[in-house]
Amino acid sequence: MTIVSRKSPAPYDGVALVAPVTVPYSRFSDKGAQWFFGKTLSALLQSAGLNKADVDGLAVSSFTLAPDSVITLTEYFKMSPRWIEQIPLGGASGVIALRRAARAVQMGDADVIACIGADTNSPDGFRDLVENFSTFSASSAYPYGAAGPNGAFALITQHYMDQFGATREDFGEICLAQRHNAQAYQHALIKKDLDQAGYLAARPIAGPVHMFDCVMPCAGAEGFLVMSVDRARSLGQPYVVIAGAGELHNAYGDDPVQTRGGWVDFAADMYAQAGLGPEEVDLLYTYDDYPVISMLQMEGLGFCDQGEAPRFVRDTNMRYDAGMLVHNSSGGQLSGGQAGSAAGYMGVVEAMRQLTGGALGNQVHDPRIALVSGYGMVNYDRGLCSTAALLKKGGV
Repeated sequence: MTIVSRKSPAPYDGVALVAPVTVPYSRFSDKGAQWFFGKTLSALLQSAGLNKADVDGLAVSSFTLAPDSVITLTEYFKMSPRWIEQIPLGGASGVIALRRAARAVQMGDADVIACIGADTNSPDGFRDLVENFSTFSASSAYPYGAAGPNGAFALITQHYMDQFGATREDFGEICLAQRHNAQAYQHALIKKDLDQAGYLAARPIAGPVHMFDCVMPCAGAEGFLVMSVDRARSLGQPYVVIAGAGELHNAYGDDPVQTRGGWVDFAADMYAQAGLGPEEVDLLYTYDDYPVISMLQMEGLGFCDQGEAPRFVRDTNMRYDAGMLVHNSSGGQLSGGQAGSAAGYMGVVEAMRQLTGGALGNQVHDPRIALVSGYGMVNYDRGLCSTAALLKKGGV
């Protein structure tokens, strides 16, 4: 049998990420996802000083855009891009969008690509979404009363607690740090003071998952542009570059309940590509739909060993103004809100703002390296998508 070694990915040389944009979140909206996409595209053009005709690539992610798609958006917005992509991978979508867009720019398939995650939320919208999230959900989970993410993440959370001795107080360390960060961030929806006693006293939702362990669905959008470094400089745009990145899907599918994801497999290669280690990261953005998932990412990305995240969060000040490893400086989803697929772009956008000195009220002191991690598409007992990217401060 011939064993073929895996080829290392090419570097992302010459590619810049510019113009981070957030369309402010709202708990509910009577506007469709199409409106949020259009609002984001308009803000991207204005921020970068471009005309619509300059954008010849478009990558989108959304749960509520259907029956429309990326191709119908090009018609609505009167665009004629030569590269399009629709990425239906939830919380992993933002990092995947920047990776694919970067390769398209490198290969000359497009010069300027708009990457946007957007979703709306009506009063009954989230219930309808989880009921029809996937064939698995509709046929194998929903009929048995396991509707929505709370039940699935209660299972993952309890399993992690049983395996590694984590406590609710440990999960609270993540939630409290992010609430502190949200109070200084312009667009965060949840800014009310929260202490450990209040966190522990919150009403139970499912098993060990209580109210402040859950994200609040909302409407909103996030976006950024991908172009060459030369183009960014010619526009006078502050930019960041991709030092390394990776993704792996349906990793460790034989594990009875998820305690790890694809980060375990590709993190070492990502760091080697970047010439960096986790100790050099200033800003960490994990996909935080529930605290336990942030812990899995911290472990898988090498900040601590498996099962050691409870100790890690107890020993690490994660607040934006603390000078240690800043975690989800905008408050993440747990205090910022979860605007559907826009949440998968949130970490990229906030990392870009921080690295270019354009934070919205919560600027971290002189950050150089950010790590953005994605997680998405949950069935009964695991998320299927794992992604991450190391971003470095560029120039102007």
